[in-house]
Amino acid sequence: MSSRPSLSLLLLALTAAVFLSTACSKSDLPDRNQKSSTSAPHVHSAPHDGTLVEIGDHAYQLELVRDSTAGTLTAYVLDGHAENFVRIASLAIELIAMPSGQYTPLTLRAFANPSTGETIGDTSQFAVQADWLKTAGGFSGIFTIEIKGTKFEQVSYHVPKPSLAPPRRQLGLLLPRPSRPLSALRNS
Repeated sequence: MSSRPSLSLLLLALTAAVFLSTACSKSDLPDRNQKSSTSAPHVHSAPHDGTLVEIGDHAYQLELVRDSTAGTLTAYVLDGHAENFVRIASLAIELIAMPSGQYTPLTLRAFANPSTGETIGDTSQFAVQADWLKTAGGFSGIFTIEIKGTKFEQVSYHVPKPSLAPPRRQLGLLLPRPSRPLSALRNS
């Protein structure tokens, strides 16, 4: 009897186990290597180094990116894993902000992006400019948004106080990426 079929089944089972252990799911089963019975919180990275706000039960994310130098707040509608943009038909997202406890409405308008084909009314990006965003500390608030026919009401969020250092991804966008190592550029 040949061991080849059992080796193939073993490799298939091992591949499936690796895939399932790294996949994201709503259940987030605890790691078998953990000593406690509680699992680590389910965390995703914000693609623009902003603040992620969960919408629905892990259905979508709204990333809020504040640029205190320009006084802008940009929102990106993302899937539940914060990996893909989700275009919506909305022309604006209305946020209620409470900087220093003061009721302040913000209208983030739809943003067209010719490089991605996004247009007003079919976009994942929204933005607003307000001078108070340049000087305000952290603030919280609520918003309502409709995504793919489902309305999510009174979603709460918090935008932290801006840090002194610019976001790491922003630096990568502002500085050209040399095709040669920096040491080679210094010697030329």
